[in-house]
Amino acid sequence: MKRKKTPDRSSRIIGRGCSLIIGSPFFVGRWLDSIWSSGAKEQKGLKFSLSALNWVIMGKSNLLGSDLSDMERLMVDLGEKRYKGRQLFKWLYRGGVDSFAQMTDLSVPLRAKLADRFVFEGFSPEATLLAADGCEKYLFRLEDGLYIESVLIPEGEKSTLCLSSQVGCPLGCHFCATGLNGFGRDLTTGEILGQLMYVRRLRGADAVHNVVFMGMGEPLLNFDNMVRAVRIISSELGLSLSARRITVSTVGIVPKIYALADSGLKVNLAVSLHAAEEAVRHRLMPVAGRYPLEDLAPAVRYFAEKRKKRITFEYILFKGINDSRSAALSLARFIRGIPCKINILAYNPVAGLPYERPRDDEVDEFARYLYPRAPAVTVRKSRGLDIGAACGQLAGKRQCF
Repeated sequence: MKRKKTPDRSSRIIGRGCSLIIGSPFFVGRWLDSIWSSGAKEQKGLKFSLSALNWVIMGKSNLLGSDLSDMERLMVDLGEKRYKGRQLFKWLYRGGVDSFAQMTDLSVPLRAKLADRFVFEGFSPEATLLAADGCEKYLFRLEDGLYIESVLIPEGEKSTLCLSSQVGCPLGCHFCATGLNGFGRDLTTGEILGQLMYVRRLRGADAVHNVVFMGMGEPLLNFDNMVRAVRIISSELGLSLSARRITVSTVGIVPKIYALADSGLKVNLAVSLHAAEEAVRHRLMPVAGRYPLEDLAPAVRYFAEKRKKRITFEYILFKGINDSRSAALSLARFIRGIPCKINILAYNPVAGLPYERPRDDEVDEFARYLYPRAPAVTVRKSRGLDIGAACGQLAGKRQCF
């Protein structure tokens, strides 16, 4: 399929230096060299980065978030063979060790050198809430005092972990607790991975069967760090969770949908649609003004054809807003020709917002009317209602931007 050219209006440079430094601190010098050679000596970004570089030099750098190529380069710069980077990468992400001293296939002097210069530290939740249906919500406090959430959702013998990709969210969807609290910053690769690694450390390496980027933030607006995290999660030497069991959710950042399709990652794509009528979608999601349905449709079709994967459309039902038969017909027209399935979910109420949850029988009626007109329709049960499992509800009590 010929790709439709759409201008990338989602690019942002704010916080880029900080993201690189924390996510992969060993290569700050290489990044600064590139800035210096580009003639940006006088830019404020360089001054900021030099300050961050002092942090890297004066303290131990956290390797959490560094990928395989980073660790191979690290070993070369330490005067070691490149292959030792593969050993280090595997130990850190799969070895289950607590210190460099336990990495028995590395020499004792090398282990001491690593321990002297580096750490590999994740984080633990400041609070954990357990729902009656078994869902667990974790509230993590980051190094700079900001908060993010993750939710572990048990499904029979399997569990799905919902990860955050940003502190808050810049998109301001009118029904969302995260959007209500504003935007802090992108998460680093290490902070994304830290959520998953905590749960694996708590419950075992096989505790999480699926990962969904459906927590706080828009993953495609933190594209580089999210992709980097997915590559580490799905690496056989890394956390070794198949990319086919990872789903990236987006409200419809069109240029990045194309980029994800072209990335080579075998992840699944879920699109938070919620309305197939432009006026209703714009009422719920301001991003509709930037990326309308006429641009979104060819982007998701491109992803489905390029990756040979079926798209999931997430459709939250709001009482009296998008739950009519005419709304169902509009949805059926929008998905025509797109390999997809539709997940219908009743709105999970957020205190202070004017949206209502439809009754269960109204949800079922909408699904029954839609199904003959859509290839696959599933009604998802709301989970964790008693602990406010919708993303951002717990963190929103601690921070607002």
